[in-house]
Amino acid sequence: ESAATRTLYGIDQPESAEFGRRCLIARRLIEKGVRFVQIYCGAGARWDAHVDLEANHGPLVKRFDKPMAGLIADLKQRGLLDSTLITWGGEFGRTPTGISGTGRDHNPYGFTTVLAGGGVKGGITYGATDDLGLRAVTDPVHVHDLHATILHLLGFDHTKLAYVHAGRLERLTGNSGNVVQGLLA
Repeated sequence: ESAATRTLYGIDQPESAEFGRRCLIARRLIEKGVRFVQIYCGAGARWDAHVDLEANHGPLVKRFDKPMAGLIADLKQRGLLDSTLITWGGEFGRTPTGISGTGRDHNPYGFTTVLAGGGVKGGITYGATDDLGLRAVTDPVHVHDLHATILHLLGFDHTKLAYVHAGRLERLTGNSGNVVQGLLA
């Protein structure tokens, strides 16, 4: 890869080099037609920190930010972003405060997920939490709706992805879920 590409992915910086290489490999896999690629940032790190968030998450963000921005920019420049769905998020949102005083606890009522490319409307923020960041109050999206939307963007009708379990018809979206039309390009 050129020096400019290595810089774009943060491979030339010690804090982002490892994840930058992973993002670059992901781009190469996408170019070769691999349909599903997962990249994980921060193996052995404390993304699930409940204390000292600044000390725990600050270095992780330095690992993640530049490579991920580089991957998105590179996919766009190569004409691959329109056909590549990027998703990232965590297991939960975070409460505005935590029991420890220096951290935040799990919050299933307000969380952030990023979607880019692959049929997603670009440059928008969809939904919002209350002023404290505790609960989704504007355009809340249930996790089943998020999954239905991702499946739709991948070309699947989530209502037809069903199987019989214990005599009941089950779906990947928990027998509910609606595609969030406001997220679609």
